[in-house]
Amino acid sequence: MSTITDNINKLRNQIRSAAATYQRSADGIKILAVSKTHSASAIAQAHEAGLFDIGENYLQEALEKQAQLTHLPLTWHFLGPVQSNKTKAIAENFTWVHTVDRLKVAQRLSAQRPAHLPPLNICVQVNISQEATKSGCAIDELTELASAIQNLDNVTLRGLMIIPQPSTDFTEQRAAFRQTNLLMQELNQQLGLQLDTLSMGMSDDLEAAIAEGATCIRIGTAIFGQRN
Repeated sequence: MSTITDNINKLRNQIRSAAATYQRSADGIKILAVSKTHSASAIAQAHEAGLFDIGENYLQEALEKQAQLTHLPLTWHFLGPVQSNKTKAIAENFTWVHTVDRLKVAQRLSAQRPAHLPPLNICVQVNISQEATKSGCAIDELTELASAIQNLDNVTLRGLMIIPQPSTDFTEQRAAFRQTNLLMQELNQQLGLQLDTLSMGMSDDLEAAIAEGATCIRIGTAIFGQRN
């Protein structure tokens, strides 16, 4: 058994345990394998172990891996900062974008999404910890941004994504995730949306994220090991 397969089996057990503890179904928690700096062959091993959703942060690196893995039925998620000069390639080559934090980016992704493809699934990245150095929409601007995005033709707003300030305190971890869940519920109520995706939780805080309703956990190190 490869290390990657072994890691994925351990991760699934961890998810099942956390889901049982917090009265959730493990089936409602997607593992997004974050493969930045790891090889196409590592992604192929993850797929062989049953993972289909792959997250990449760097566009050029991702495109190279996609070209090598066209034979596999993978769903590609973009996780890096979305720069205006990269929206066309992202719109053409990904199924999900988790890091939309301003309307201009959403508009460009919608305009540049090829007509033969289904709408691009997007999450709004929220700067939940209000860190000056971190990307993300400000909490008080979220409703306006979500309202504008829902009127775009070729993207579908699916939910929220956060990268909270790192903490080793379980209670603090849960607080940021709980706040994000409440924000999504408020958007659904205020705007009549049906957002269903909470992209939150990584290798070091996945239990807290699951406790507070994460539907997509972004896991890199716990699957692939330390980054190259």
